[in-house]
Amino acid sequence: MLREAAQIYVDFVRLEESLGPDQEQARQEVSFLRSKYHDLFSDIFRKAGIPVADRFEATRRAFELVGEGAQHS
Repeated sequence: MLREAAQIYVDFVRLEESLGPDQEQARQEVSFLRSKYHDLFSDIFRKAGIPVADRFEATRRAFELVGEGAQHS
């Protein structure tokens, strides 16, 4: 479940990054979904006993879990 949640979260991050400036409504909708999934992903970390200090660490761990740790900016 953890890896699947990480993959979905990473997919939302990548989708949000791919949207152009003229796609503001789509960006807002994807951002909302990404934030919701980030909360879910962070909860899964806590339940698994994996400490995450903040949202940045949780994001970094998500990218590491899906094998994209060094690629995310």
